[in-house]
Amino acid sequence: MNIELKRVDDAFRLHATNERGDSLHSDGSAAIGAGEQGWRPMELLLVSLAGCSSIDIISVLKKQRQDVTDIKIDVSGTKKDGIPSPYETINVHFTVTGAVKESKMEKAIELTKGKYCSVYFSLHPDIDVSYTYTLITA
Repeated sequence: MNIELKRVDDAFRLHATNERGDSLHSDGSAAIGAGEQGWRPMELLLVSLAGCSSIDIISVLKKQRQDVTDIKIDVSGTKKDGIPSPYETINVHFTVTGAVKESKMEKAIELTKGKYCSVYFSLHPDIDVSYTYTLITA
């Protein structure tokens, strides 16, 4: 895996490109003199965890023959005070719509935490990561 970062301005804005040509911009906060014109690195960490976990959850639910018609993920983190200020806790909340049994959802979460999600394993055990969910059966 290879990511290339290039500086875009004379402050902190960066342009990232992966091997497939996908790209995004990152930046810092105004408090450090940045333009806030992109994702902050700590936000990207939350996106990475939520994205990895979501792929696992969707895959496992499909294998369990659950009918997922929609999924929304909200991820939040609390950081420690000081410098550095790493995440202390992160919660990933799934809102899943469809004909999904609660026991199947719980199993999918256990598999993402216990077996599949590489981002989770990169953060754990230093960060308290929790998963919650809401099932909406239409």
